[in-house]
Parts: sequence; C-alpha cells; structure tokens
Amino acid sequence: MEKRINWVKIAESVSDIPFDANEIAEVMAGDKRICIGKHKEELFAFAHKCPHASGFFSEGFIDALGNVVCPVHHYKFCMKNGRNISGEGYYLKHWPVALRKDGVFIGFDSRKLFDFF
Repeated sequence: MEKRINWVKIAESVSDIPFDANEIAEVMAGDKRICIGKHKEELFAFAHKCPHASGFFSEGFIDALGNVVCPVHHYKFCMKNGRNISGEGYYLKHWPVALRKDGVFIGFDSRKLFDFF
C-alpha cells in the first residue's frame, strides 16, 4: 500500500522559523506542536517532547553529530530516523521536511490516525 503524505505548511521560509541559539524551534503544524531542528543547514521535524520523561526538546540541544538531546536525562535521538542512540530503547517520532518555493512543509502520513503522537 502506498504511503499518502499530507504536507502541512509551517512557514513561508526557513528564516521565518523562530530558531533559538540551540538551533531548535517549537512550531505549530496545523494544531500540533512539533520541533524543528537545524544541523548543517538541514532541517528535521520531530516530536516536541521526549518519549521517556516528556522533557521539552526546545530546552535541549543538538550535539556535534546531529542528535537532539533531551534536557532532562540527556537521552540522545537521531533527528533523521528517530533512533535512540544513547541506548535506552526509546523512539522519537519524526517527519519529513520539504523546502519549496511556497514555504516550508512537514509531511504526515495521512493514513495514520495517531501520526502526530
């Protein structure tokens, strides 16, 4: 079965995304709060709270390898694939990002009822 992507516009351009000094921004995608991380000029979309203890990633940081680090217990997650690389076994929900002439978009699987979680 082919995956159907519902693209949600989050900004007119990358410069409109409110990145903090940690290169992480909390944005709304429709009515859902998510985080956007920037590493080496590439953008990544992921859940705004850690799946372990619900730490807010906007208060964390991105390490030198491009992993987002939770501010609570310093669990690390690959922004590209959601894998928990510090070994605890959790998974970070993440979504594709598309940069287009008409804005910045996040892609959600339209077949999944709980794709935002």
